[in-house]
Amino acid sequence: MIDGEDTPELTAPAPLRTAEVAAYLAARMCHDFISPASAIVSGLDLLDDPSAQDMREDAMNLIASSARKLADLLAFSRVAFGASASAETFDPRELHKLAQGVFNHMRAELDWQVEAPAVNKPAARALLNLAQMAGAALPTGGTAKVRAVAQGATIAIAVEAVGPKARLRPEVLRGLRGEPLGEGLHGHWVQAYYVHLFLGDAQGRVFADVNEEKVTFAATTPA
Repeated sequence: MIDGEDTPELTAPAPLRTAEVAAYLAARMCHDFISPASAIVSGLDLLDDPSAQDMREDAMNLIASSARKLADLLAFSRVAFGASASAETFDPRELHKLAQGVFNHMRAELDWQVEAPAVNKPAARALLNLAQMAGAALPTGGTAKVRAVAQGATIAIAVEAVGPKARLRPEVLRGLRGEPLGEGLHGHWVQAYYVHLFLGDAQGRVFADVNEEKVTFAATTPA
């Protein structure tokens, strides 16, 4: 009450239901997969076109590069979003291969410096998702440095995206804080919100900081 007048109560936004988050996450993955899948189909159509036989080599190159991209994205997503349900610990060298597979199709370079001998499922998910988000924060190129160390009962993760025009979309920051989307693109927001959810479930935390030509992510999770 202010000056004797009733004021409306402020209420927090209702949390998203599990089904809604799953739908947004599925849409995000479909968006990632549809581009290389469509390119493969376009290449096959060229091979079947009698009037385009002079483009056969170009078609084969398109099919090969798109198939590699699709395979890399599928292998990455299986762990980053599905986390290989049968596995509870992951070799950082295998995670490096998955992350590099995605960076092979990005403008940014990957600098992987993970010292832990093995990481649990939440840490593996965090490493892959934050690495991909760092690459996405470098639309014109740069370097995404991924580091992780075991500190007693905690795994500390730091991911730095450094390069010209490094940026982080507002919806990504909202997702990492566990806030509803508001304005912006669902695909960028839901990945960040997913990181917030699974780290919270694991009693971990995640932060982000944005400076000129640098975006930094930091996360902690129990070892």
